[in-house]
Amino acid sequence: MTQDSPAAVVQKQLDAYNAKDLDALLQAYAPDAEQYALHGPLLAKGHEAMRARFAARLAEPDLHARLLARTVMDNIVTDLEVVTRNFPEGVGTMEMLCVYEVVDGRIQRASFALGKPRLS
Repeated sequence: MTQDSPAAVVQKQLDAYNAKDLDALLQAYAPDAEQYALHGPLLAKGHEAMRARFAARLAEPDLHARLLARTVMDNIVTDLEVVTRNFPEGVGTMEMLCVYEVVDGRIQRASFALGKPRLS
């Protein structure tokens, strides 16, 4: 796996997410990157919009994503994760399917499917 292979770029993004390093997280994304709900609406476009979304999430004290499986096909990377979150009802987990398109060493598009939250 080379340093800017699609898998390496997505791993850097996951590492930054778990480290709650907002700047490193944004560096994994192209400046005009887009995030979507899988088969749904645009959630954020560009670093400014993503910064606001990520900042709110990274403020959760128990936030952590555990990678269960990764598949790479050319420049497309899919991750299946279990994410620990701080829900209004308490700490819990949810499965998350993430589909990333990596272009020129950065994530250009990402789509997310969220499972049902399960309280701890």
